[in-house]
Amino acid sequence: MVKIKICGITNLDDALAATEYGADALGFNFYKKSPRYIEPEKVAEIIAQLPPFIQPVGVFVNEREEKIREIQDLTCIQTIQLHGDESPEFCQRFGSRVIKAFQVKDKESIKHMAQYHVGAFLLDSYRDDLRGGTGVIFDWHLAIVAKTFGRVILAGGLTPENAAEAVKLVQPYGVDVAGGVEREKGIKDQIKLKKFITEVRRASRP
Repeated sequence: MVKIKICGITNLDDALAATEYGADALGFNFYKKSPRYIEPEKVAEIIAQLPPFIQPVGVFVNEREEKIREIQDLTCIQTIQLHGDESPEFCQRFGSRVIKAFQVKDKESIKHMAQYHVGAFLLDSYRDDLRGGTGVIFDWHLAIVAKTFGRVILAGGLTPENAAEAVKLVQPYGVDVAGGVEREKGIKDQIKLKKFITEVRRASRP
């Protein structure tokens, strides 16, 4: 079954709704330039109220190792998503519970994945001015090629309308959505949220 991560969680109501509808993981963005940034203290409060078996993921962009570990200690987040220019060596310092994000523009974009030994790769659309949350899709056939390097989490422009198509074509390890299920930046639309999860589950059913 394809794993589902709902990213850009900024409040408890959205977190609980996502878990109720069947999400496997929740993403909390610690990149201060992001419109979905959330303070670590607030994340700790939210995580304390989540049901068992839900995986919280911390999203970082070119953050110092010391700061990441400080936030991990405060929030109890163990899985981290590195969305910047982090080196393979930097990623390995955090063990296997690392998701390394790549912005996909063309075939050249995914060649560097071979240098990384991480738990999974998140593939997002390329834009010069954004580190994720682009709201646009890339060529999903490149994601199929990228699966040769490890587990792939598909992101970038996913919505309730195209989620099933993406899952059937790519058959990824997981999918990641933020803007595609929002009514405004950082606030989820619960109708879209439920439909997205339903569509992914339907498409990934054996």
